[in-house]
Amino acid sequence: MLMTCRDTIPADPDSGKTLRDLLAARPPSDQGLGAWRWQVRRQLAPLRDVLVSPAGPAEDWLAARRGGCQRKRTVLVRRLAELSPRVLHDTDLERLSSDLRHLLDDVRRHEQRCNDLAYDEVELELGGSE
Repeated sequence: MLMTCRDTIPADPDSGKTLRDLLAARPPSDQGLGAWRWQVRRQLAPLRDVLVSPAGPAEDWLAARRGGCQRKRTVLVRRLAELSPRVLHDTDLERLSSDLRHLLDDVRRHEQRCNDLAYDEVELELGGSE
């Protein structure tokens, strides 16, 4: 199963801002802070949807790697669940933004590992490189 990281999809199609853009450009004043928080929170939902999407069946020889991928996904979903309410209430925006950027980086690495696993499954079906 190929996953697609949604941190590159704009929160607001008219603004063209992604979650990563929103984290980098926090509002300088308290006036836009509420709107910024809601935009960030809305961007977390598609990220969660990608993480909780079910994985396809694995070949026997890939079962251990698939299990590891699923365990890592569980950890990422838990971290996302812990960060989500903080978006609306946390007063330390620097730390919150840093935690969210680290989560996005970890999701991207996880996504790559899962894509590698899917590639290995297809390579096995096609006969490999021999």
